[in-house]
Amino acid sequence: MIDRYLTPEMKTLWSEANRYRAWLKVELAAMQVQGKLGEVPADAYTTLSRLTAADPLDEAFALRVAEIEAVTRHDIVAFTTALTERYGDSARFMHHGLTSTDVVDTAQNLLLDEALGILISDTEALRDVCRTQAAHYKYTPTIGRTHGIHAEPMTFGLKFLNWMSALERDLERLYAARKRLQVVMLSGSVGTFAHVSPQVEEQVASAWGWQVAAVTNQTLARDRHAEVMSAIAILGTTLEKIAVEVRHLQRSEVREAMEPFGKGQKGSSSMPHKKNPILTENVTGMSRLLRGYLVTALENVALWHERDISHSSAERVIFPDATGLASYATRRLTGVLRDLVVFPERMLQNLNDLGGLVFSQRVLHLLIDEKGMSREAAYAVVQRNALQSWETGEGLRSLLTKDSENPLSDSDLDRAFDLQWYLREVDHIFARFGM
Repeated sequence: MIDRYLTPEMKTLWSEANRYRAWLKVELAAMQVQGKLGEVPADAYTTLSRLTAADPLDEAFALRVAEIEAVTRHDIVAFTTALTERYGDSARFMHHGLTSTDVVDTAQNLLLDEALGILISDTEALRDVCRTQAAHYKYTPTIGRTHGIHAEPMTFGLKFLNWMSALERDLERLYAARKRLQVVMLSGSVGTFAHVSPQVEEQVASAWGWQVAAVTNQTLARDRHAEVMSAIAILGTTLEKIAVEVRHLQRSEVREAMEPFGKGQKGSSSMPHKKNPILTENVTGMSRLLRGYLVTALENVALWHERDISHSSAERVIFPDATGLASYATRRLTGVLRDLVVFPERMLQNLNDLGGLVFSQRVLHLLIDEKGMSREAAYAVVQRNALQSWETGEGLRSLLTKDSENPLSDSDLDRAFDLQWYLREVDHIFARFGM
C-alpha cells in the first residue's frame, strides 16, 4: 500500500489486523446462524464471541498469523490456527463447512464497503465545495476556451457547476457499485452448499441488510469488483479534469486562478519567484494510477474453472491503494477549490485581450437575421475582419466600422459587443440545479 497517501482512517481500515477482524466477523456471523440451525453446538458462538470481545485481534495477532503462514503457505489455515492458539478449544467449530474464499471474499466486501463509504463522503464534500463556489462566481465573467483558444464569454461559476454535475454522476456510480458489492457468499467448496446450509448465507446477509450471491462457484464473480474500480477510475478522471483546469488557469500567461500558497511555502529551490501548481499536478498523477488499477481489476474477472488465486495478490494492492489514493486526491482537491485564489480582474482583461474577436458569432447572426445576408456572405465579412484583427491587433469593432460591406450601425454593434447578452441564460442553467 502507498501508506504516505493513506489517511489515518484508511490506514486503519486496510491494516492486517483489521483484515483479520473482518475475517473474524464473517466467521462469527456464520457460527451464530449455524448454532441456531444445529450445525454446530449452540454455545460455540457465544463462547468465542465473548472471548474475542474481551481480547480483540490486534497487531500482535497479525504478526503471529504471518509467522504461521510462512510455514503453512495458506492464509486462512494460518488464521484459524492462530485463533485456536489464542482462544483455545472455543475456536474448534470455527470455519465449519466453509471454504477459504467464503471468508476472504465476504470480508473483503465488508472492507470495500467501508472504504467506499469514506470515499463517497469525500466526494460529497468536494461536490459541495463546487456548489458553493459555483454560486459565488455565478456572474463572474471569464473567457471560455476551445482548443486552448479564446472562444466566447461565459462565467467562472459555470466551470464549478460543470464540475459539480460531473461529481454527482460519479456519486451515482459509486453508490451503484457499492450496492452491487454488498453481497454475502457462504456456500462452501465450489459453491454447492454441500457442507453448509444455504440458510446460513441467507440469514447472515439478512442480518447485515445485504444480499446473497445468488450463485457462485468458489469465488465471488469479479465483475462486481471491476465495477467498483471503474467507478473509482472515472472519479479519478473527474478529479484530473478539474486539476488540469486549475493548472492551466495558474499558467503565467493566464493567471486567472491559482492554488493557495501557504506562508513559508517555497516554489523552487533555485527561483524564488515561483508559485507552482504542485497540488493539482499531484492529483493528475494519482488519477493515472487509478486508471491503471482498473486494468488489473478487469483482468481479474477471468479465472480458471471454479477458482484460482491469480486475482488475490493483485487485489491486496489495488483495493487499498485505489480507495486510499482516491480519498486522498479528493480531499486534496477539495482544499484547493475551497481556498482557490481567483483574479476576476485578470479574467476580464483576458476576455478583452483579443479586441472583441470573441463576439464574432453575435456579429455573424445579426448580419444574417437582421440584415438579410446569406450565411456565406456574412461569414466572409466577419472572418475577413477577424483575421485582420489577429494580424494587426486592431479591434474587431473598429475594423467592422470601416468596412463598406458591413451594414451594421453603431447601435447594432453595441448589441453585438454586449458582454451581458452572452450571460443572459446563466440563471436558467443554474436553476436546473435548484440554484
